[in-house]
Amino acid sequence: MNDDRALVLVTGGTGYLAGHTLARLLADGHRVRTTVRDLDRAAEVRALAGPGDLEVVAADLGADVGWAAATEGVDYVLHLASPFPPAAPENDDEVIRPARDGAVRVLAAAREAGVRRVVLTSSFAAVGYSAVPREEYTEADWTDLADPNSAYVRSKVIAERAAWEQVRAAGGPELAVINPAGIFGPVLGERLSSSVSLVRAMLDGAMPVVPPLYFGVADVRDVADLHVRAMTHPRAAGERFLAAAGESISFLGLARILAESGHAVTTTEMTAEQVRAAAETDPALREAAARLGRVPVIRTTKARTVLGWRPRPVEETVADTARSLLAAAEREPAP
Repeated sequence: MNDDRALVLVTGGTGYLAGHTLARLLADGHRVRTTVRDLDRAAEVRALAGPGDLEVVAADLGADVGWAAATEGVDYVLHLASPFPPAAPENDDEVIRPARDGAVRVLAAAREAGVRRVVLTSSFAAVGYSAVPREEYTEADWTDLADPNSAYVRSKVIAERAAWEQVRAAGGPELAVINPAGIFGPVLGERLSSSVSLVRAMLDGAMPVVPPLYFGVADVRDVADLHVRAMTHPRAAGERFLAAAGESISFLGLARILAESGHAVTTTEMTAEQVRAAAETDPALREAAARLGRVPVIRTTKARTVLGWRPRPVEETVADTARSLLAAAEREPAP
């Protein structure tokens, strides 16, 4: 029997955002294929994604092998896979190369396979991390590669620019890009985003002091929803979409939301002088020191008006993040 439903490829099926996106697509009744580097994790991906028509195949961003098969017969690609190092790499290319080459590789395979549209997950890091801050940020803004940002931030700029250039130079498929702020929300498995790890650290008491740093919040379920909307909406082709809910919050603001939700969280905010002094010896705080005093205003008008996107409140997202982390901890077997 012929199946006329569209086939959607989601790259990086073991990732945090990918898990929620797979679950959303399957719940909507799509046929879905996803890539993993190691097929030994196929059962794990299926368990987290939930019931539905899901195929798991092997493909790695660092090699051509597997991508022709992964994109064969596919109508839409959601390219979510991208490296995120737990610590600063010794060589920036360890992060930049797979992000850039992976995006170009997936687009090339999609073009050869006749894919209609690719939706690429970029980041607010590609928009609002320039040394000279703006009063507000829209999709017209780009982080300046000449500024001394981390390898991860630079990788998001380079990969997204490479994707747009690939489409302009080679033609097709259609491309839409999602630029989310920090992604929070319920956990599905052991893989956590860096943002969710912050909440866990606060709940565990492992973050007694925090820098006076502000950031945007995006719920993982809402980011998945935005990808699905951009996948088929006629006006999404050739566009970037910022994803953030409400006003930017600080680490201390995050802790206060957790406390107001009933969680025992005690956190003290560092002074600007303390951050600058610590940044002289702690590489992890250098980026924070460079962003002191900034409260980014992230405009999401395009996502709301063009795609009808309606993100949930930040307070709900943070509370759901904590609730799911505690529930996951209760399910862990005793040592």
